[in-house]
Amino acid sequence: MSLVEKVRGSLTRDDGRIDADRLVGRFESLSRFLRVTDPYLPDGDLVAAHTLVERAGIRLKLSQDHTVVALAGSTGSGKSSLFNALARLKLSPVGVRRPTTGVAHACVWGPLEQANRLLDWVGVLPRQRYVRESALDGDDEAALRGLVLLDLPDFDSVDRGHRLEVDRLLGLVDQVIWVVDPQKYGDRILHNAYLRQFRQIGEVTIVVLNQADRLSSADTELVLADLRRLLDEDGLASAPVLATSAKQPGMLTELRETLEKTVAERQSALRRLAGDLDAVSEHLAEMIGPPAAEDEVDRATVRQLSEALAASAGVPAVASATGSAYRQRAAAATGWPLVRGLNKLRPDPLKRLHLTAADTDVVSRTSVPPATAAQKSAVGLSVRAVAARAAAPIPAVWSPALNTASRSRSDDLPDALDRAVGSTDLGMRRTPIWWRLVGGLQWLLLVAAVGGLGWLVAGAFDLAPLDVIKIAGFALPLVLLVGGLVLGILLWLLLKPLINWAARRTQRRAEQRLRSAVTGVAREHVVAPVREVLNAYAQAREALAAVRSE
Repeated sequence: MSLVEKVRGSLTRDDGRIDADRLVGRFESLSRFLRVTDPYLPDGDLVAAHTLVERAGIRLKLSQDHTVVALAGSTGSGKSSLFNALARLKLSPVGVRRPTTGVAHACVWGPLEQANRLLDWVGVLPRQRYVRESALDGDDEAALRGLVLLDLPDFDSVDRGHRLEVDRLLGLVDQVIWVVDPQKYGDRILHNAYLRQFRQIGEVTIVVLNQADRLSSADTELVLADLRRLLDEDGLASAPVLATSAKQPGMLTELRETLEKTVAERQSALRRLAGDLDAVSEHLAEMIGPPAAEDEVDRATVRQLSEALAASAGVPAVASATGSAYRQRAAAATGWPLVRGLNKLRPDPLKRLHLTAADTDVVSRTSVPPATAAQKSAVGLSVRAVAARAAAPIPAVWSPALNTASRSRSDDLPDALDRAVGSTDLGMRRTPIWWRLVGGLQWLLLVAAVGGLGWLVAGAFDLAPLDVIKIAGFALPLVLLVGGLVLGILLWLLLKPLINWAARRTQRRAEQRLRSAVTGVAREHVVAPVREVLNAYAQAREALAAVRSE
């Protein structure tokens, strides 16, 4: 059975003062908060919440019919005497000058067998467990059936082990009765280290002024009033203050009636859980602040990162090589046939960078020059800027997670950038149609010039007539020769500005595509992990709001 089912089952037994659905929803929200934040927040900050979820599940599973009440106090406060007086048996040893209660003692009203598993979990040794059952006064004690009363070690004991045991047990019991005496009721350790820490569970906290029989009625009222003032300052305004004396049975009546009411209601365990949930959520609230912006990482920051990655990936060099390759290939395709072969002998700028992937579907590793130290430093600064920008509006406890997320894929960045550059279509896959048309025209002009030259040579040996056809007074063979050469060279010269303009246009387009590919890498490898953390923050904020709902 789940924790939620256990809480719901226990709440159906109460008198309606605790809203079952609300408490169940708060536990569900706390569990959701922990699931979301565990990968990102320090473990130490979440220990209390994890402990509460685990403790609540175990406590409600073990017993819903028992109420565990602890008597806690300092040395000499007389809590062991009070423990014996409430049990009406001498069960816990009483010290005169120094603390004698080194381990917790338990008195169970009702069958011990039903409370043993609960006491095992609380950690009370079997030999320190007592049963308050008697055939002689069974009816007198029936109102307390289901009470498990613990006598704790002294919290101010010189033995550190005693103090640790007190702290452990105080985290497990359902209700705490703080026993103070007229001399030390204002003890600073008591109030600062304990009572103020219990302000969230004031409904399950009782403070008794023990040994009140030593005071007159007027002095008792004065001390109770001052104790009330101190408790109000501690945040325990809802905690009742009672005067008791182990030596005067009549002065225990009010305390016994309070315990009988507590046992009858069977609410203390649930109230303790609700109070602890308030305390835990108050601590968790320090980790959650305003909502993160809808666009958590602004465009300017991403642009800065993309610029740094583009420089690191050699985008300017690749774009320049694309422009040079365009000029070289265009000259080889449209230039004068007699000299275009020289262009083909020159190495292709893109092939020198192993960017043949622009012409094929196969992505191979490029030979783009590696990033310099300055470029790597610029990338590192830009990556940190992304994390810093995302962390700016939210609590600082999330900053380490955002920094880690921004660098989580840094080792993959060089290969990812190389693949992005190598797979980007640089606009050089297809040969422009006008290259083919101009190239064909150049060959046609060359054929005309060669034909005219051959005709002239043949005419020089009287093998062919030279003046059969004349154009503007010149023989056709001469017109073909001169016209073919002049027009071919002139066409080549006229096309140079067009080729340079087209090369610059291709270079700009290639650089835009390369930068777009690099931006994609930036978003995938840096921005996306950061946004995962911010998304977790948003979910945690929503879950905590439900935990803290009134």
